Amino acid sequence: MKNVNLETIVGVFVLIGILCLGYLSVKLGKMELLGGDYYEVYAEFDNVSGLKKGASVEIAGVEIGRVDRIMLNSGKEKAKVYLRVNSSLKLQDDVIASVRTRGIIGDKFIRLKPGGSDVFINPGGKIRESESSIDLEELVSKYIHGNVE
Repeated sequence: MKNVNLETIVGVFVLIGILCLGYLSVKLGKMELLGGDYYEVYAEFDNVSGLKKGASVEIAGVEIGRVDRIMLNSGKEKAKVYLRVNSSLKLQDDVIASVRTRGIIGDKFIRLKPGGSDVFINPGGKIRESESSIDLEELVSKYIHGNVE
């Protein structure tokens, strides 16, 4: 009888430990199991080279969301980037989205520059103004070959 009680107590502690590890994995991995408190908007870019799903979306250096998915808009031959933005923040319809790099060879992220409009983008709406990423290899190649404009 004593052995069964000990095994039950050990089993409960192991189960609690596994649940804690699962919780920490989700939180530290910045995953959302139930969708979180976000809404989705999208922007179109000519070039999103190096941008990945899960990249941060920032305003003034503060993370306000994540890149949800990146698709090719075949009709316009542009990249369509879907952003999940914290629902406590409302984006003006004249916000500018740009693909930026952390440091010289760092990760890519989306920087949003707020506008001054009183009209806000609805969930599922489009960010009209965008700036594509700068391709460093292309710039160096142009400089080396003398095609700088």
